[in-house]
Amino acid sequence: MEARPAVDDAALGREAMAVLDANWTGTATVPAPGLYPHQWSWDSAFVSIGLARHRPDRAQAELAALLSGQWATGMVPHIVFRTPEAYFPGPAVWCSHDHPAAPASVLTSGLTTPPLHALAVWWLWRHTGDAAVVRRLYPALAAQHAYLATARDLGGSGLAAIVHPWESGMDDSPAWDAALAALPEIGYGHRGPRLAERRLDSDQDRYVWLALRYRDAGYRAGYLRDEHPFAVEDPLFNGVWLASCEALAELAPVAGADAAPHAEQAARIRSALVERLWDGCFYPRDLRSGRLVRVCTVGAFGPMLDPGLPAAQLRGLLEVLESARFMGATGYPVPSCEIRAAQFDRTRYWRGPSWVNTNWLLRRAAAVHSLDHLGRQLSAGTLRLVRQAGFRECFDPFDGSGRGCRDFSWSAALTLDLLADSVEG
Repeated sequence: MEARPAVDDAALGREAMAVLDANWTGTATVPAPGLYPHQWSWDSAFVSIGLARHRPDRAQAELAALLSGQWATGMVPHIVFRTPEAYFPGPAVWCSHDHPAAPASVLTSGLTTPPLHALAVWWLWRHTGDAAVVRRLYPALAAQHAYLATARDLGGSGLAAIVHPWESGMDDSPAWDAALAALPEIGYGHRGPRLAERRLDSDQDRYVWLALRYRDAGYRAGYLRDEHPFAVEDPLFNGVWLASCEALAELAPVAGADAAPHAEQAARIRSALVERLWDGCFYPRDLRSGRLVRVCTVGAFGPMLDPGLPAAQLRGLLEVLESARFMGATGYPVPSCEIRAAQFDRTRYWRGPSWVNTNWLLRRAAAVHSLDHLGRQLSAGTLRLVRQAGFRECFDPFDGSGRGCRDFSWSAALTLDLLADSVEG
């Protein structure tokens, strides 16, 4: 079914829930019918947040299903394969069944995704007071954070590095262009990729090649540190991680655990973000070139999720966000790339369109810093998008037209959360 523009909040909420019910498999929520037939980690975190005040049972089931795919290393995979429906790259590419650390009960990918899950559990606990779900899920969340602090601190700075654009949550962002362009020449023959035969034809070629390299190295942390050609410290990934560390510090006493390690990890991330990624804006750092990637994307605002973000950085980010580089020049919040950048393209995923999930994260950041006017702008603008175009995957930031998939789960789920805020406000 395709969502239609709703006349009022109640109708919009009913349509959002209808999308989520249609995309529910009985175990988890697929991001959209057809194109995305499995469970995606980043998506499920947002779905659980959106359902927390409406269907807390489903929100808990969503997170528990995802965490059933967690590896013994603590890594939470970016895809858990739930159905026999074809998808590329599917289980035959990742070969999780061959890895001793992977779960035996489900097939998964070998990459991870922004660790929003502790914040999602905190969101559920905040709105339900359900301590049992905290006690049930806390060990998996703590293991996830321990994995990031050890296997993914490739620069030794306290920040986690992504090792593939798919781990960023912003797959096609121009922030990854330079690192992808620096990959070696390869070709694809009947026996697999061969080095130095030709340039990679497309970003999709590069994505697959990176995944195969990591898989063939046995998903080893040492390989990532010493050999893997793509390693980037991303401000959005680390801003989300910091927010989840703060959430775990609050959840730890509920689970009978010590909050101090999570608060200390948050402090390390905070310091490293400012020291390594700040230069008037937060930029990704390419660990292989040693340079900042100086294209400003919506990911730059991820550190605003930190309640302890220093005042100078908060002021600087607000100036950029409200300027003609972002919200000051578009009709709808928030373009995924600054509009003055050469790489900006309002038609291409993560290179210009607005997304409900990043709008929601910025709405959360506004609440963290008591920026009520900004929060109202983000809420109202996002609700205008879905009223006008339905629960689309993303939207044109100038005219609000929908792009990508229809009936997209996180767009529907986060609409429910924004509507609940408007009622409570």
